[in-house]
Amino acid sequence: MATQTGLGEPRGPWFISPELEPDGRGVPGVPGEVLAADRATRRRRALLAALAVVALSIGSGGLAGGWVASQETSGERGKAAQAALPADLVAAAAQVVPGVVSVTVAGGDKSASGSGFAIDDMQHIVTNDHIVARGGGGEPGSAVMVETSDGRQFPARLVGRDSSSDIAVLRVPPSAGLTALPLAKPGATRVGEPVLAVGSPLGLAGTVTAGIVSALDRQVKLGDNRHSAVQTDASINPGNSGGPLVNARGEVVGVNTAIATIDGSGSIGIGFAIPIEQVQQTADTIIGKGG
Repeated sequence: MATQTGLGEPRGPWFISPELEPDGRGVPGVPGEVLAADRATRRRRALLAALAVVALSIGSGGLAGGWVASQETSGERGKAAQAALPADLVAAAAQVVPGVVSVTVAGGDKSASGSGFAIDDMQHIVTNDHIVARGGGGEPGSAVMVETSDGRQFPARLVGRDSSSDIAVLRVPPSAGLTALPLAKPGATRVGEPVLAVGSPLGLAGTVTAGIVSALDRQVKLGDNRHSAVQTDASINPGNSGGPLVNARGEVVGVNTAIATIDGSGSIGIGFAIPIEQVQQTADTIIGKGG
């Protein structure tokens, strides 16, 4: 049984927020206002949530009366609102999931698992290099397997890997028939736009979680390297590593690779993805060399 590895492992569970020491204390030289601002933001969010509940309670009577007075109009508005909110993300999920796979790497006494997605019609799959490294990929006797969203399993060949960018490329037989995911245009991603993280967190294949792009060009330290990452609040957990972060159009904006933790216990709602521009450049180079 493959061990579920954390995002960015050996970076994931041990990733420390740039403003914090491993025990949660502030880093020397980092203004305390940074942490205070974060706590203030959390308090404001809690206050806004409470006010929303109060407003809902106060307005419920009036809303009920309005529904009786104009049932047909309200019904039409309700349908419009329902269509406007989830429709894009629902369509994006339906488009993306068939092209996302679970990845398992095993070699000797090592094993690791994560996610990946088809990047072209040649059945090349992008995933994180740390999954391959953690599972002993490339070593004698190692094996890489992928499982599609409909439960089919295929052996995969390791085309190549790049530890500096944490990207690896696999290739499965043509019979897999994976649908390549469209890639977002360089520079098109915007802070605040809705995104989906798709993958196999904790082995739950085909899982989709929603959030927004929280920040761009976020400088984070992953292992021995610093990366410019896409920050998101979409729920990301161990097993999401290597899976796509997609926008409402179903375009990949990044590859989920790490989470921020304070005590090493798991996600705190801050995740990081390798920007698609870097992913595409690295994948093209690997494919060009390895076929």
